[in-house]
Amino acid sequence: MAQNQNKYSVLLPTYNERENLPVVLYLLFSMADKNKLDLEVVVIDDNSPDGTQEVAKELQKFYGKKLVLHFRPGKLGLGSAYIDGLKYATGNFIILMDADFSHHPKFIPQFIKKQAENNADIVTGTRYRKNGGVYGWDFMRKLTSRVANFIAKTTLGSSCSDLTGSFRLYKKDVIERIMKEIISKGYAFQMEILIRAQGYNYKIEEVPIIFVDRVFGESKLGANEINIYLKGVWKLFETF
Repeated sequence: MAQNQNKYSVLLPTYNERENLPVVLYLLFSMADKNKLDLEVVVIDDNSPDGTQEVAKELQKFYGKKLVLHFRPGKLGLGSAYIDGLKYATGNFIILMDADFSHHPKFIPQFIKKQAENNADIVTGTRYRKNGGVYGWDFMRKLTSRVANFIAKTTLGSSCSDLTGSFRLYKKDVIERIMKEIISKGYAFQMEILIRAQGYNYKIEEVPIIFVDRVFGESKLGANEINIYLKGVWKLFETF
């Protein structure tokens, strides 16, 4: 990839990611070096009891200023983690992704290329277009994801194929504007970002990705998160 003047800030919320964090950071910074990208990673940890913060501090000694740490007093929610992380990000592009290998850094150059080609305001990874997919989920998890996307798309009238995905690239001013209006909690906020972006007529492009279920640790998605998501869809339906 040709060298450019852009800087990219990856926001990486963590909770009990002690085993995953060293590897995902290695992959991110290796990808950046290979593609000659100016990239920083902002780790936002919600007081993980497994020692994630201690691991992050050791890694910062190695990566230096390229790794920014923000530690919070407890589990305050995914949306608020991104809002807090934005305050520490210095890039003019923001990348949101998970720390559990669900999102592989190898797709980031494709996001950047797509953004540059179309001057997109947002590039979002999709599991539900050609060459995209999911690996490691059982039938019920796949069905739940499909149904969640179908409900959101039909209820809110979105043209995006994957509203619940969280692997995205944003122009910084775009996400800062949208974040000021977010009302959803938990996983529903990913969907709300795209719905509000479409309301502003921001240009959204999609890149197919392969989503891989986590290798280490436990999934944060449970019945409570699904319930919050469905309530979020309905609240947005009443709002828009």
